[in-house]
Amino acid sequence: MAKSQQEMLASHIAGLEAKTGKPLDHWVKLLQSSGIEKHGEQVKMLKEQHGFGHGHANLVCQAAKGRFEADEGDMLAGQYQGKEGLRPIYEALEAYAKSLGDDVGIAPKKTSVAFRRSKNFAVVTPATKTRVDLGLNLKGEPGTLRLIDEKPGSMCTHKIKLQAVEEVDDEVKAWLKAAYEKA
Repeated sequence: MAKSQQEMLASHIAGLEAKTGKPLDHWVKLLQSSGIEKHGEQVKMLKEQHGFGHGHANLVCQAAKGRFEADEGDMLAGQYQGKEGLRPIYEALEAYAKSLGDDVGIAPKKTSVAFRRSKNFAVVTPATKTRVDLGLNLKGEPGTLRLIDEKPGSMCTHKIKLQAVEEVDDEVKAWLKAAYEKA
């Protein structure tokens, strides 16, 4: 069973405390009192002065900015505020992704939602007021008019632009399933 975003975060926080001997709160206060405001400089300070790895340094920086205080439901609602007509597209994609297996994790972020297995296999983003983009990791799959190749180095290898729930059809589901199977 895939871990939820909250479980992954809790595990990362526990790992930070186990490695440093101090809780996340300690490091957040230290960072906030340092006077350093730029993210890159904060990460650098934690790595150089306190021996942090990049992941734990980034965790502390994000926590110091209050990024982990938002509820997943609130993040999802925020994505579709003013774009409520697109929400059924997201819901159809999420329902299908969950049907692929018990190991599917749904991880809402501020501007998108990742569908995960051992790694992200899809990302759903309300791109405009009239369109949802479904990013897929389908390395090696040729693009088509509908399955658009993304720039090399992008998180997803392909994108599908969806404007209506009816467009979440058998073809889109087949690509989503293929991405799931590769994850």
